Amino acid sequence: QVQLVESGGGLVQAGGSPKLSCAASGRDFSTYNMGWFRQAPGKEREFVAVIDWSGESTYYANSVKGRFTISRDNARNAVYLQMNSLKPEDTAVYYCAATRRAFSTLEEEYDYWGQGTQVTVSS
Repeated sequence: QVQLVESGGGLVQAGGSPKLSCAASGRDFSTYNMGWFRQAPGKEREFVAVIDWSGESTYYANSVKGRFTISRDNARNAVYLQMNSLKPEDTAVYYCAATRRAFSTLEEEYDYWGQGTQVTVSS
């Protein structure tokens, strides 16, 4: 099993560049593909970014491509989401998630989830 704890959220001005962190505990973190998802008020949770177990492959939602960067440090059991040029529509609770099943954009493919961290972007 993997336990995930996100941090780094808060109130940010539009155009800001916060970095979210996800700390993982448990065994074999380096064997998991890791994803970031978000859920805005009144909306369903949506995919943001995914990184494979090695850190060599990444994939992004069109809405964040070119602005967000996902990375990981397997030695520190951590995954990150660098967010640049934030917009009010990026306001959401951001979740990290782990899976061994696939390099996936689908939340049903992920087995472990953090509790989420709120990011609020003010205009």
